[in-house]
Amino acid sequence: MKVIGFLYGVISYVVFLASFLYAIGFVGNLPVPKSIDSGPAGPLGEALLVNVLLLGLFAIQHSVMARPAFKTWWTKIVPKPVERSTYVLIASLLLALICWQWRPIAGDVWNVDNGVARVGLNVLFWTGWVIVLTATFMINHFDLFGLRQVYLRLQSAQYTHLPFQTTAFYKFVRHPIMLGFLIAFWATPHMTLGHLLFSIATTGYIFIGVFFEERDLARFHGADFERYRKEVPMIFPAPGRKAAEISDQPPAESVR
Repeated sequence: MKVIGFLYGVISYVVFLASFLYAIGFVGNLPVPKSIDSGPAGPLGEALLVNVLLLGLFAIQHSVMARPAFKTWWTKIVPKPVERSTYVLIASLLLALICWQWRPIAGDVWNVDNGVARVGLNVLFWTGWVIVLTATFMINHFDLFGLRQVYLRLQSAQYTHLPFQTTAFYKFVRHPIMLGFLIAFWATPHMTLGHLLFSIATTGYIFIGVFFEERDLARFHGADFERYRKEVPMIFPAPGRKAAEISDQPPAESVR
């Protein structure tokens, strides 16, 4: 069972990695089979209904399965070592579903013609994704995506929560992963109505999700997290503000 659990965790991670990389191409209208603006636009009402349902399904799963009360119930059914891997697998499959079933919506919000500006926006787009990925390694990438849990189980070692730490981006904002997503979703030289719907919906979800996550973190870490929250901005760095020098503090995204 330990080996099966480990293989399950690895497969879940591979599915995540594939869906994550495809999502970059999907949002950026890169050469992938289906992107956010590719294909003929159908009826507006149908596109709005399908797209909102897809995004809502992802948001509900992502938030509900991350709540402590759900985890307490869920781990009575799913073994604790693979709970995180299961969360990652379902979220990845729902992300793939969005990329597969997304309905394009025609109409330009903006379309930048200036070559330098287009390059700048594309650089911002890639910067956002780099921030997302690198920020996961600044906490613990393998714990965040369930590999550490199944590996420890394979070694018959007890799982322990990661020590509190604030490194690199986490000295400036509490949620650099979310900052990276926001940059990646909005930085585009060609913003269509379909892309705008995606960006607005995901932005709203990010702030709602952060609210619930920080509420859980405050309950789990108490005064330590409250002190961290007072010292470090939530998502957007404060201009002119120095990096926070806080010892033994948790990054806001370290517990999910």
